Amino acid sequence: MQLPLTPLVVVLFAVIAQALFAAGLLWFARQNRLPSRFLALLMLSIALWLLDGFFRVANIYGQNPNWYFAPIYYSLAFGPLLYFYVRSLVNHEFRLQPRHFWHFVPVLAQALLYGWLRLQTYETRNWFWQHVHRPYTYRLEFLGTWLSLVVYLGLSLRLLGQYRRWLLDNFSETSQLRLQWLRTLLVLVGVVSVQWLLELVLREFFDLYYTYDYSTELLGIVVFLIGVVGLRQADMQAVNFQPEMALEEPAQSTQPAYVATPTPVLPEARPVENQLVEAPSTTEAAPKAAVDEAAMARIRWALEEEKLYLNPTLTLAELSAHTGLAPRLISFTVNQGFGQSFNDLVNGYRVEEVKRRLRTPDAHRLTLLGIALDSGFNSKTTFNRIFKQFTGYAPRDYPVG
Repeated sequence: MQLPLTPLVVVLFAVIAQALFAAGLLWFARQNRLPSRFLALLMLSIALWLLDGFFRVANIYGQNPNWYFAPIYYSLAFGPLLYFYVRSLVNHEFRLQPRHFWHFVPVLAQALLYGWLRLQTYETRNWFWQHVHRPYTYRLEFLGTWLSLVVYLGLSLRLLGQYRRWLLDNFSETSQLRLQWLRTLLVLVGVVSVQWLLELVLREFFDLYYTYDYSTELLGIVVFLIGVVGLRQADMQAVNFQPEMALEEPAQSTQPAYVATPTPVLPEARPVENQLVEAPSTTEAAPKAAVDEAAMARIRWALEEEKLYLNPTLTLAELSAHTGLAPRLISFTVNQGFGQSFNDLVNGYRVEEVKRRLRTPDAHRLTLLGIALDSGFNSKTTFNRIFKQFTGYAPRDYPVG
């Protein structure tokens, strides 16, 4: 068997080999174990789909027609595996339940079909291709793959959008948890689905097969991106996002605002410079009666007097444990009472701390990054982004005088 060493053949071979290697690494990864295995299976299923394209462009099918109907088609798994990867990545406690397995019934049927065909003689497979597969099952498989991918892509994008909003209400440092690369991946998968729709129209209405078929190349880019970036995903163990809980309105508790050991009487909270913490909202504020003033005072005390914002990875759960306030009560109070997300509230204090330190006489003895790290930021990139968001200036351009 001879293989033409064209650029496309070489690139496809390299991408498939990289995908198989990365899938193996992901399967045995220690962090993000369940999502990494979903991602490994997704890479494997895409790599096998690309293998069909490799067989075509390398003329392997032409040299050995017996390779037709090899059991390498699991395209109906693309959508479910992508969705469950996102779902398990944003919720460390997620576990597969029996009710989830119906999502994989179509790919099981797909696998059984090709497994059965592989056991048949070449004559039987050829008859099946001519009379069943090309006029019926091939179209059903192609359309089903496209519909499945579009549906699960929509679910994944919605889930990721909900997660990113939830993240701001629960974490003060989000640079490693924002999953910006995953959003890019989902957008690229959307491009693939548009290309597949074009192929579907050309095949069904113009009888054009493989004339404008670029899905193989696009999927190659997808699987390469997964292999390069998926292995570098930060540990998501601290994340436990559950959409059904995020959509609930915080209940007004009839219990005391917090239960903790006796603390000194809280003085009237000092205003933060420029009123960053209680900046007026552009929308109508929630009625003051709906906000627990004691909870607001306790949160202010923890941030202003106890300076919890200096903890670079402060989370809402940690603030809850420190103050004795229920997490949902803190979230409601921060959103409605302070008019901000938890992320903006804490980072507002950090920015003010940086500005205060820049005005001290010995500020010139420290680097700007050193001041930022001492003020609760944990990376230069995050500091630059947040500081400009709050002040409108890049840190080096901020007028200290």
